[in-house]
Amino acid sequence: MKNSNKLWQGLSDAKLDPAADKFNASIKIDKKLWSEDITASIAHVMMLEKTNILDTKDAQCIVGELEKIYTDLEKGNLIIDESFEDIHSFIEAVLSKRLPDQGAMLHTGRSRNDQTITDLRLYTKKAIKNIQTKIKHLACTIVTKAEECIEYIMPGYTHLQRAQPILFSHHLLAYYEMLMRDYERLNDLLKRVLVLPLGSAALAGTSYPIDRDYTASILGFLQISNNSIDAVSDRDFVIETISACAIIMTHLSRFSEELIVWASLEFNFIKFSNAFSTGSSIMPQKKNPDIAELTRGKTGRVYGDLMAILTIMKGLPLAYNKDMQEDKEVLFDSIDTVVDCLTVFAPMLETVKPNSEAMLKAANDGFINATDCADYLTSKKGLPFRMAYSIVGQIVKYCIENKLTLETLSLEKYRTFSLLFDESVYKSIDMNNCLNMRTSFGGTAKTEVIKQISRAKKEIELLK
Repeated sequence: MKNSNKLWQGLSDAKLDPAADKFNASIKIDKKLWSEDITASIAHVMMLEKTNILDTKDAQCIVGELEKIYTDLEKGNLIIDESFEDIHSFIEAVLSKRLPDQGAMLHTGRSRNDQTITDLRLYTKKAIKNIQTKIKHLACTIVTKAEECIEYIMPGYTHLQRAQPILFSHHLLAYYEMLMRDYERLNDLLKRVLVLPLGSAALAGTSYPIDRDYTASILGFLQISNNSIDAVSDRDFVIETISACAIIMTHLSRFSEELIVWASLEFNFIKFSNAFSTGSSIMPQKKNPDIAELTRGKTGRVYGDLMAILTIMKGLPLAYNKDMQEDKEVLFDSIDTVVDCLTVFAPMLETVKPNSEAMLKAANDGFINATDCADYLTSKKGLPFRMAYSIVGQIVKYCIENKLTLETLSLEKYRTFSLLFDESVYKSIDMNNCLNMRTSFGGTAKTEVIKQISRAKKEIELLK
């Protein structure tokens, strides 16, 4: 099929310089929209038939051929010709070749401006649903792992310093909460994605008696755009989608960082499966967490996409400008990157083997029950907390200097710091007691973590 004419050729019949033509073309990127372009075109023709802009015979002929083109592309019987300017030009050219009389009627009452952005909104809707499915899978994996490891005690950290005893399950469930916010954020975003621009034409609307609500109902849009100028120039939903992707990647990157640190010999809290780690080309003892590292690294890529679209849009006058052609590459890249990372992250986490002994040893060696010792003086003995804090700080210093722990320090020595100490202090600083006393809602006590797991399971079941 010869690509001789552009959709925009009218006033001038001059041909673009070959370099300019290549520079102007977007088909290598927007060919991903072929499915959405045909779907939206079919809906448009159905609307033209309903409003008697096209007669039934012509409309049905066009719809039937568009459906055949869809099937041919889906089965690989029709290959997209990248010599065309964009996917819209290609599909319309194929239709016109197959239907010389009716093919030219397809573009009645629309512009490439509202056509393109409609396609992109349809694509984004599908992508969001796919990302949500991946998030749900990872959330399930986290909850399952948390349930399996409900007895594992580890140090909780602030400033990457051992702080207080927590359950490993409690730590994992913090990432579940992040993912649920990601899921809900995407749900909220869908409301702004599903606004139909088709019918806005180039920027001013159309004189044809179209029925935009009918088109919206066919395509599953929740509402139609209120202003035709805004409709073709709005890329807020692209910015929001990439932003949501960036936040998802932030969470995956933080999780990756912890898994990488925990897998180091210095921590030894977990071991990665060989299926999700690699060796070194020169050091035979190495087991590298490449998948987690790549996830962490790809976060910067999505951040770059977000900065790119913000920069592209920041100085554009209304309405459409060719700069907006750059929206698709960064959107597609962000979506593909998030999907790729989520796809590999769930099975990677599923096969991680926690080392409960190393976690417990780290918890026992870090004075992470010091707060509980201070709480003992306050809640059991009535000492103001700041005074208790100061006393326990002196005790910890003594223990460090003498290679002792709070558990191994004698009661006689405790009483040199305060006569309020008695035998009951050892029960208060017992690691299991320290952990299980934190029964506030959302706390790390085993009873509370079990409730969190149960609540999470119910939430996942309700996800749409």
